[in-house]
Amino acid sequence: MKKYFIQKSPFIVPTTDGKLIEEHFGKASDGNSNISIAHMIAPPHWSEPFQTPEFDEYTFIIKGKKQFIIEDEVVILEVGQSIKIEKNTRVQYSNPFDEVCEYIAICQPAFDFEKVNREEA
Repeated sequence: MKKYFIQKSPFIVPTTDGKLIEEHFGKASDGNSNISIAHMIAPPHWSEPFQTPEFDEYTFIIKGKKQFIIEDEVVILEVGQSIKIEKNTRVQYSNPFDEVCEYIAICQPAFDFEKVNREEA
């Protein structure tokens, strides 16, 4: 029995905002509730509502820039930078810039729509 698994067909999360979410490991792709790892591409001028997730979220920027409003502080990450946002922190993710933002997101425990606590727009 192999002690590894190569993910060749990540779960594509359906979105309505033009963002590509490919979950390689996590609840939707392989049933793992301990961690989720996703490849994301956020189009220019994309944003999500504020949320207060019940999981830690790590982000690593591959291309472009991504804006975070963490509590009441604006943070902008660029290529090669990463951030950890602790669970139960109010945050808004966006790409208010003119270029695509490509990044890796890791959530621990795994991303869960029922535990993201998005605010109504």
